[in-house]
Amino acid sequence: MKLKQSLVAATISSLMAGLVFAQTPPAPAAAAAPAPPPAPFSVNVGIASSYIYRGLNQSDYKPALQIGADYVSESGFYVGVWGSTIRWIKDFGLGTGNIEFDVYGGYKGTAGPIGYDVGVLQYVYNGSVTPGAIKANTTELYVAGTYEMFTLKYSHVVSKGTFATAGSKNSGYFDLSASFPLIDNLALNLHVGHQILKNTGGLGTYTDGKAELAYDFGNGFGLSGGVTATDADKNFYQPAGKKFTGKTTPYALIKYTKSF
Repeated sequence: MKLKQSLVAATISSLMAGLVFAQTPPAPAAAAAPAPPPAPFSVNVGIASSYIYRGLNQSDYKPALQIGADYVSESGFYVGVWGSTIRWIKDFGLGTGNIEFDVYGGYKGTAGPIGYDVGVLQYVYNGSVTPGAIKANTTELYVAGTYEMFTLKYSHVVSKGTFATAGSKNSGYFDLSASFPLIDNLALNLHVGHQILKNTGGLGTYTDGKAELAYDFGNGFGLSGGVTATDADKNFYQPAGKKFTGKTTPYALIKYTKSF
């Protein structure tokens, strides 16, 4: 009898030990190394079917080469340069410029659930100016706020002219954008903007919109394409003998970005 009791006790003891072992979480694995901070430097190069900015075609519906470089510090400060081939300055008879060169800098941070971005952007155009015209160079200050997938941005002109429009200081552009992930690496980007152009009797003021699909192939390669449209005044935004720059336009852009 004692032998049977000993065997039962041993069996119960083994079962309890196994149960305790099964309920004990495994020893934690070695802590993973912290993810490296994002690379501060990046360069990018793209080819666009045509260069469209704020709904207006800048390259007479012809392909444009675009190149840029950026530096972002861990503290949130950033600077960058970006350039594209253009045709609108020649098309409107304003000069010989065929390159847009942008220089910008600012600071990005967060305040609770809101991400914010403040900075300055200088547009510079090469070439000579037609007598009677003014240089297209323009300086804007901007502020943006992002909540989840939505971003609202306002850009304000502080230079005397806005893209070769004399006396148009204090013009502004409102930009509401949203990005919606669809499937892996594919996103739907939507945008609506409103350009206020001073000293044009309202002719230079318009609203534009864009719907775009963007696909990330990985390894720095991306492809985007969509359609833009505006309600811009055709007489104001159509060069003589050229196409209206604000018409509804499909487009595509292939881009490569390298970070280091």
